[in-house]
Amino acid sequence: MAARKKAGRTAQEQYKEAVASYVAAGGDESVQRVITAVNSLGRKLDQWYTRQLADLDLSHGEWSVVAVLATSEGRPVTPSQLADASNVAASSMTHRLDKMTERGIVRRSPDPENRTRVLVELTTAGWELFEAAVREANVVESDVLAVLKREERDQLAALLEVVINGLDEIEPA
Repeated sequence: MAARKKAGRTAQEQYKEAVASYVAAGGDESVQRVITAVNSLGRKLDQWYTRQLADLDLSHGEWSVVAVLATSEGRPVTPSQLADASNVAASSMTHRLDKMTERGIVRRSPDPENRTRVLVELTTAGWELFEAAVREANVVESDVLAVLKREERDQLAALLEVVINGLDEIEPA
């Protein structure tokens, strides 16, 4: 993947400048190197994902629904659970699900255990969309990590998993 410059500065230059600014303001350099790298990578991936979703005719909000449903271990999900997971109001989720149902991505059905509740699940077309998005993302993600050897990727993953596992222990001030 060729390096691209933004406003005449490489990604590496932007990263170093950001770290230096945070350290000058009192941040710990080792902490700022990690956090700035993770944030920079996340922002760049978000830009690529946005283009990919547009190519698949999906909004970020619709993708969040597809992703939650695809990772719900095969269990249907309620619209309120989807709204919570997507951080939107229930009314917004209803509107989103209306559009997605019309497009044949999701299916709503009455909950057999509680007739006042609706359950949402992916249709075959929804699953195909999820799989296409994952395959497309994997190409970009593999390119991003191609600079690392397999052992280095495994080490990085293990270290990040340690950090992820510790998140529940931390209560932000």
